Amino acid sequence: MSPSHVQRPSVVIPIQAAAAPVRHSGQALPPPLPSPADELPLDTLGRPLTDLRISVTDRCNFRCGYCMPRSVFGRDHAFLPHAELLSFEEITRVARVMLSLGVRKLRLTGGEPLLRKDLERLVAQLAALRTLDGGPPELTLTTNGSLLSRKAQALRDAGLDRVTVSLDALDPATFQRMSDTGLQVDDVLTGIDAARAAGLSQVKVNMVVQRGVNDAQILPMARHFRGTGIELRFIEFMDVGATNGWQMDHVLSSEAVRHLIHAAHPLQPADAGQPGATAKRWAYADGAGHVGFISSVTQAFCGDCSRLRLSTDGRLYTCLFATQGHDLRTPLRDGQDEATLRARVAALWAGRTDRYSALRGQGQAMADSAASRVEMSFIGG
Repeated sequence: MSPSHVQRPSVVIPIQAAAAPVRHSGQALPPPLPSPADELPLDTLGRPLTDLRISVTDRCNFRCGYCMPRSVFGRDHAFLPHAELLSFEEITRVARVMLSLGVRKLRLTGGEPLLRKDLERLVAQLAALRTLDGGPPELTLTTNGSLLSRKAQALRDAGLDRVTVSLDALDPATFQRMSDTGLQVDDVLTGIDAARAAGLSQVKVNMVVQRGVNDAQILPMARHFRGTGIELRFIEFMDVGATNGWQMDHVLSSEAVRHLIHAAHPLQPADAGQPGATAKRWAYADGAGHVGFISSVTQAFCGDCSRLRLSTDGRLYTCLFATQGHDLRTPLRDGQDEATLRARVAALWAGRTDRYSALRGQGQAMADSAASRVEMSFIGG
């Protein structure tokens, strides 16, 4: 049966009426602070800037309910016209500014980044940049994997280091229920195989777990990737944006997921990974590899968050749960020099106070901001 004739199961999520996504105009970047040009900024909580996540498109060929529900992002949804997207040259210029502020890792996201034509050309431009220590930045990509088999080798040849594939189920019916697409789970698995064959040093798989939707796939996913060298990471269903109908009742905690896996395949704590890493890693006791748990809802990791996000249309967001971005596209296109851009981004970071997940975890009311939060599909995960 061809993908165009696949009968889509009814989509359970979103679980409440979804509002149209809010499109913000963006605040201006703050003026430069009077600080030495070689001083690296720390935010108000003492956190350095080390990671930049770059959204290269707001389009996607999936309609996952927790990210881009079809009820909101349907046929009539107005995506950004091409002229509003940052060009590859503009993105590279932004990345160069960020590397001068201490960024070491660049992650390309979307939407679905492989929908952006000639993405390998951007990867090559970014790979030619240098961090403050003189080495190339770590270049990574997050993708749904459906187009990866066509692009993996070209991306690796251009300088991509790692890839993370989003996959929420192996069972075809559950995969369709989660992704709401005419594509097949085998398309994603083939893409993962292609990434490994291309020589990408690490391939990770992210699974967003929703209670009552795909939680029955936890053990099948764990068994499938055990012993393969691919690290599977389980992500708690998060209250990102305003359109995914998030409810706490649909969150299955990382602790519950870990206990379920441990009962079938004993786990033991593993190394913590890099500073600022979002996942807590556990190792299979029999040496069959690692699993990770990203627990933004039940175990906030705001304390060492060092990530800045660049939206598709050139706005900087200091938090995944932000309600407002800061316009970088205008000064870029007005020809502002990189020294001034650097000083203004440094000032933005120095004033950063974000710790949304920690405040939510402390029981502080956050509902007032929910209706105006930026959508995850607009700034990447």
